[in-house]
Amino acid sequence: MAQTKITLEQVRHVARLARLELSPDDEERLRADMDEMLAYVDKLNELDTRDVEPTTQVGEAGTPMRDDVVTNQPAADAMLANAPSRDRGYFKVPKIIE
Repeated sequence: MAQTKITLEQVRHVARLARLELSPDDEERLRADMDEMLAYVDKLNELDTRDVEPTTQVGEAGTPMRDDVVTNQPAADAMLANAPSRDRGYFKVPKIIE
């Protein structure tokens, strides 16, 4: 049997920090899942990457942007047309703070 990398105490410690209440079954399942993840990371660490150039961006650089164009002109009267109550060009709402 392979040696576990995560102990139940470590799982409980992280659960306490995250303010999670875990059942004993959940603790064991989480410990086993974390062990699998770390075993996979160990497997990846075995790869020889000496000749691989560092990469800072794996996808397209940046977010596509569009021109900021006003598509609707302010029309206070149209916006207020269906308002149940209005006062001098503003929506009138019930007072909620005394």
